[in-house]
Amino acid sequence: MALGLGMAPQGTRTWDAMRRLKKRAEFLAVARGARSARRGFVLQSALLADAEVDPRCGFTVTKKVGNAVVRNRVRRRLKEALRLEADRVARPGRDHVLIGRRESLDLDFATLRADLVGAFAQAHKTLAKSIASAAPAAARPADLPAADRTSGETPGIVG
Repeated sequence: MALGLGMAPQGTRTWDAMRRLKKRAEFLAVARGARSARRGFVLQSALLADAEVDPRCGFTVTKKVGNAVVRNRVRRRLKEALRLEADRVARPGRDHVLIGRRESLDLDFATLRADLVGAFAQAHKTLAKSIASAAPAAARPADLPAADRTSGETPGIVG
């Protein structure tokens, strides 16, 4: 049986299964997250409030890269690399933005795919650290009830 455009064998995850970021606000939200720069692209990643939501990805290539033909070639190479590596790199509850660079056209496709896997691994590691640091630590004095705080005097000063 021949597969149609955008179809994959049952039970496999492809980039087609990942939802796309389309609105500017979504791109800006991801820009506040982790960044991982490579020669051919920059990967931005952010955690979503719901950890069970399918991963989403957006692509952008600035006019500084070149004319429309060049920008579309960069975007298509990045999309294809992500489509092929989606099983390995996609994790639920995360949004990603790939910012294409002109150097992605000069890279061997296998190198581009390897860079993509490495960038996603670095981004996942950075996001995991941010989750760990956001976990509640020991209660800080400002978090304690008023009865548990000191009287507000500076220690060591006798008045």
